[in-house]
Amino acid sequence: MSTTFDTSELEERFSRGDETALPELYRRYSGPMFVTALSLLGNRELAAEAVQQAFVQAWRAAATFDPTRELQPWLYAITRRTAVDTYRRERRSALHVPLDESWAGERELATDGPSMEETWRVWQVRAALEQLPPDEREVLRLAYFEGYTQSEIAKTLGIALGTVKSRTSRAQKRLAQLLAHLRDGDDDSTE
Repeated sequence: MSTTFDTSELEERFSRGDETALPELYRRYSGPMFVTALSLLGNRELAAEAVQQAFVQAWRAAATFDPTRELQPWLYAITRRTAVDTYRRERRSALHVPLDESWAGERELATDGPSMEETWRVWQVRAALEQLPPDEREVLRLAYFEGYTQSEIAKTLGIALGTVKSRTSRAQKRLAQLLAHLRDGDDDSTE
């Protein structure tokens, strides 16, 4: 029994203007959208503001979204545009106020952050992780993001070590399948 939600159903609800789709969209996409905005702006507060604005713009344009297409690239494009708009607005307002050097440096558009391709890969990995069953996702989270050993995971979750090993193996195989397009270089959805 998988608890992953049907992406096409969510996209359909979104395009119809179903307000119940918004919390799920935010839960699923706000993290990758924030990474995108932060990589462009280099400032957490401005990135958060850009993501909020991107969601507002996306919701206003929901009726124009074609649910037969993927939602991720559409949101990614909106996020990039709002981040650029936020940067321009901040830069214009900064020209009218004397700034000390350290504050001005924070306002510069980040140029040495992750590339668009790297940001897209992060987005894809996050989406793939969301498609895993919760028990497999939790084992990977503890191992790769929290740095737990398999024994520590077993103790934390109150399950047998063999169960941790089998869940980890299944999760890694599923992720490899879900992310094969990144390894093969066939990801043409970033157009």
